[in-house]
Amino acid sequence: MSPVGPAGGATGEDRGIALARAARAGNTLAMHDLLDHLTPYIARICLPIALADGPDATQEALVAVFRALRGLREPEALYGWVRAIAVREAVRVARRAARAVPAELAEVPERGDPQLAADIGDVLARLSPGHRAVLVLRDVEGLDEEAAAAVLGVPAGTAKSRLHRARSSFRKAWFS
Repeated sequence: MSPVGPAGGATGEDRGIALARAARAGNTLAMHDLLDHLTPYIARICLPIALADGPDATQEALVAVFRALRGLREPEALYGWVRAIAVREAVRVARRAARAVPAELAEVPERGDPQLAADIGDVLARLSPGHRAVLVLRDVEGLDEEAAAAVLGVPAGTAKSRLHRARSSFRKAWFS
């Protein structure tokens, strides 16, 4: 998957930008198509950050995109703008949920074991929403520290230290 936009490469990105232009001009069908087009991309960002509340975060991000689209000055910046909204909403929803910490892992499963995905989710749930956000931006979306910092609205040094702490916490929880 492309770290810039949804899967589908330049064609999908071009389609999203064209839909954003039409939606900004008041075309309601284009707005509907744009939100449908962006949903998988937003979900890919929100789900690992907000965990069980990922669908709620995805919905909140879509609503925020809908409300703020007329304010998007450069449609070419659509995916970066949407990414920032998705991360902000996912962190907000995850913090609001204030979930309890799951029980410790009993055993680490072998690679390819279906339990592995569940265990990764369990370990992610132990991290703060801010740490999950920086991990998703760096390790899933493939952004560098500066770009991740810009999305999170923090200095690059803060993003780098959060990433270090998040990776350290993930390893500690994984091997505990």
